[in-house]
Amino acid sequence: MSCTTQAPPNCSISAPSVSAPSPKRMRNVVRLTASATSALPRWLLLAICIIYASFGLFGRDPWKNEDAAGFGVMWTMANGSVKDWLLPNLVGKALTGDGPFMYWLGAGFIRLLSPWVDASNASRVVPGLLFCIACAFVWYTAYLLGRRDEAQPFKYAFGGEPEPRDYGRTLADGALLILLACFGLAERGHETTPQLAQFAGTAMLVYGLVRSCDKPIQGALIWGTAIGFVGLSSSPVLVLALLICTLAMTVIVREVRPFYLVVLGVPVAVILIGAWVWPVLHFYPDDGEWWLRQWWRNSFDSFSGSPIQALSYALKNLPLFTWPAWPLAIWTFVSWSGLRRSPHVAVPLSVIGPLLVLVILQSHQSNRLFMLLLPPLSVLATFALPTLKRGAINAIDWFAMLSFTLLATFVWLVWTAGLFGFPAPLARNLARLAPGFQPEFKILSFVCAVAVTVCWFSLARWRLARHPKVLWRSVVLSSAGTTLMWVLLMTLWLPVVNYSRTYRDVAEQIADHLPPDYTCISPVRLGDAQIATFAYFGGMHFAFDEDCDVILRQDTQDYGEPSSISAFEWKLVWEGRRVADRDERFRLYVRIERPVAPVKRPRPKSLHRGSN
Repeated sequence: MSCTTQAPPNCSISAPSVSAPSPKRMRNVVRLTASATSALPRWLLLAICIIYASFGLFGRDPWKNEDAAGFGVMWTMANGSVKDWLLPNLVGKALTGDGPFMYWLGAGFIRLLSPWVDASNASRVVPGLLFCIACAFVWYTAYLLGRRDEAQPFKYAFGGEPEPRDYGRTLADGALLILLACFGLAERGHETTPQLAQFAGTAMLVYGLVRSCDKPIQGALIWGTAIGFVGLSSSPVLVLALLICTLAMTVIVREVRPFYLVVLGVPVAVILIGAWVWPVLHFYPDDGEWWLRQWWRNSFDSFSGSPIQALSYALKNLPLFTWPAWPLAIWTFVSWSGLRRSPHVAVPLSVIGPLLVLVILQSHQSNRLFMLLLPPLSVLATFALPTLKRGAINAIDWFAMLSFTLLATFVWLVWTAGLFGFPAPLARNLARLAPGFQPEFKILSFVCAVAVTVCWFSLARWRLARHPKVLWRSVVLSSAGTTLMWVLLMTLWLPVVNYSRTYRDVAEQIADHLPPDYTCISPVRLGDAQIATFAYFGGMHFAFDEDCDVILRQDTQDYGEPSSISAFEWKLVWEGRRVADRDERFRLYVRIERPVAPVKRPRPKSLHRGSN
């Protein structure tokens, strides 16, 4: 790209076009002045992260589907034995899709905070901490890359270019703002699922690779620890893909030394994963071997699907999930064409590549892996900021300002319609989508929503009035807009969202109709989220390999009555569903003794047949 003579001094330009550019000239792809690298105040950046991470974690029930299932495993561990900690299960149902690391953290906080905080809220402390840890790794990764020589702007003859430290801090601020601006991070980043531990582990892995460029031993140890944490919280296929591709990257990026990664990093990863596998096989050889075999088998089965279906799903959902990181990451790859083998381009790509391959190979259409792309995408995308044209910057700003302002207005209108019945069409639609919901005015939620709305308009006014020249100006409105929307949804809309996504009411109704002396419940067609919520809120005892005297089943269609046993039959004692869900229907059957028909005895013959 090129700048006109009237362009501001911080506009980015390409190096002069020559037939055979020298390595020294290829470094000068950006021209900036020191005024373009003013860093955000640390307190403001920290406040944005804390606000974004904390809202939506507490004051709600476990939500369908994966959020409630993940909490159920944590709650089972916290109230179970050592076997439950080593072999993750949901009230007796083995879950072999992911490792136990995330469940360990959640169960530990449930145990730690149990006297003062209920289990549901205590388990969600972990997502908040892991989210902030991932943000820290993303910031420091971009900071280290921004200080490297190959990423530095053009050095003017009389000075005026930014210092490497200031340039790195500005790029780090931009990377963090890009991460917070990604649409898909809002809900996924607040769930009690193993994907959040994988998300933090991926951010740590990228940081370890970058750190190994200047401190090989320290970077290799961090990289190995990250591989171990990802392995403990995910599946073998994900670990092997990241391990192979990041090691292969060292052939291209000479700054990353493979010797230390192999000699120090790999053993650390093996030790961490082995610290779980060895006790499993030692103390529970039969059950442990079966669990690990299923864990390995399910890992490969989950990535053996049709690429056409998974690719179609990814093309529809991945661009929105990763917006605005992916277009900026592509522009980084284009604008830094002469330095694609440098760490600030090649290292993030070495993590993005295998993750994209796994996304396409998924057996089921899911966005579980989408979140793992965000840390390396954000780091790669921040290096597009110094090379963006003024028109692209203004387009991003105006899109963010208009879209988030309209969305915030809509959230406020729906909240007003639910509380006051005006506007009437919105009130009718809300009543149809959430029948039976009774809105309540909560002063604390209202104050938080007003405060974040005022901050949004103040920031938009500042951006329009001041026209700042700093690099992060093109993404500050996007990150603030996603924070605005998430806070508004988790304050004004939290009651109706919680009402629509919890099974608490159904669990309490079922518990009221259970016999006081029942032995166990056999679940039929119940999902993991339903089992977890019913067990937690209803205190129900489920069994998966026993002959139980109660059946609880979910019927999306009429399957008929359960077949009776010779001496018993099933009696329907309750039938119902969540008010906000018309597709689900639950039926509760209790086993009772089959009534015995009275035996008809022949009438005795009279001894005297009198005849007069």
